Amino acid sequence: MWPFSVGTGTPMVGVPFGRHITTHATLCCDPISWYQRANLIGNPSVFFLGRPGLGKTSAVMRMAVGLAGEGTIPLVLGDTRPDYITMTEKLEGQVISLGRNKGSLNVLDPGEAPAAAARLRAAGFQQAADEVMADAQGVRLNMVESLITIQRKASPTDREETILSRAIAWLDEHHEGVPVIEDLLDVIRSAPAELREAALDRGDMDKYQRVTEGLEASLVGLLPGGRFGDVFARPTTAPMRRDRAVNFDVSAIPSSDGDMRAAALLACWSVGFATVAIAQTLADYGLEPRRHYFVILDELHQALKAGPGLVDRVDYLTRLNRTSAVGQAMITHTMKDLQSLASESDRHKALGFIERSGFVVCGGLPMAEMPLLNSVVPLSRQEQALLSGWQDPPAWDSQQGKEVPPPGRGKFLVKVGGRPGIPVDVILTEAEKSISMSARRWTEQSRTGLLEEESAA
Repeated sequence: MWPFSVGTGTPMVGVPFGRHITTHATLCCDPISWYQRANLIGNPSVFFLGRPGLGKTSAVMRMAVGLAGEGTIPLVLGDTRPDYITMTEKLEGQVISLGRNKGSLNVLDPGEAPAAAARLRAAGFQQAADEVMADAQGVRLNMVESLITIQRKASPTDREETILSRAIAWLDEHHEGVPVIEDLLDVIRSAPAELREAALDRGDMDKYQRVTEGLEASLVGLLPGGRFGDVFARPTTAPMRRDRAVNFDVSAIPSSDGDMRAAALLACWSVGFATVAIAQTLADYGLEPRRHYFVILDELHQALKAGPGLVDRVDYLTRLNRTSAVGQAMITHTMKDLQSLASESDRHKALGFIERSGFVVCGGLPMAEMPLLNSVVPLSRQEQALLSGWQDPPAWDSQQGKEVPPPGRGKFLVKVGGRPGIPVDVILTEAEKSISMSARRWTEQSRTGLLEEESAA
């Protein structure tokens, strides 16, 4: 029959996400349910695109809360505004604050790896224990290299990477307690035989010092009093737990300090994924119940732009989500955020984040975005026009004397591969409105004039 009296069906597996704009049918949608139960996607991940203020964070929060109700643990690995603190607290989760003189995350802290390895050895799984410790060393090495890359705007040399790797291994074997950056610097300055061999100094101490001088300078810059303050060089103030929702609050780091924010985001991502990996290993060997996680990577562009080679490091952190029982949401504003990366190689790799995602959710976007977006996510002309219309600014209601919400707020196009997109309207409940407010500082009327104490005087 034509025209059809009823629209095509929408998937009904997963978190209730929104209503189809045309048919008003309910769409249930989240990356874990669509991967695990519905077999609609090949990777439990979603990529969100859309201009600011149109509801991306609220939409991701709906997925997170819905999944939490089914037993999946949300992890917000870097809350920059912050948006997810109230949600995390209502889920009885853990909020970890980072910032200068506020909270520290020691990048050399192996976290729960030693305790997990001890449990595995006690249960007779020696090889698994060795793998856990080797992974912990790799994560810490990756993080130190990332901090140096952000600081220098250039990656460490191959020789410096080898020296760092051996220095961390030396600390694991000889240092008592949890080392910090200053301990790593002391090891490099003390020049044990393992490091001199990596430096290829041929028995010449002067040559060793010349080879490691740049590395020493970079590590000195990471100490308290340096560019990043004490955020990464002090003992961890609040170790991350693996049995409840977690929010790394980095909002105390000003948005003007892009390098510091990028370093904090990468550190949070490293710690988060390392903790998840340990939880899954213990579950693999029957030492803990299986836990699934929903990882939220917001403001992705801030980390990618901090320095060369950081795209590779993010790619390393996020590529294994399918095998580690992790659902993932990556969020940025526009394709230009990814296209503005310095090197062509990084731009291609960043676009690969979208290509590998199980599905893409697009909010309002300018028409100038469509050629690049269409090269990654096939869009019909009607879909492009729809997204472009959603990015229009709010109108003025002359009768009520105030702005009406922008036309694209809460509206998204859900795209799975080359299939036709599903346009949905996400309408927040009163409970959701109370926890999702990116512009919370605009909710009160401005107060001008003297301070209360001055006016009282």
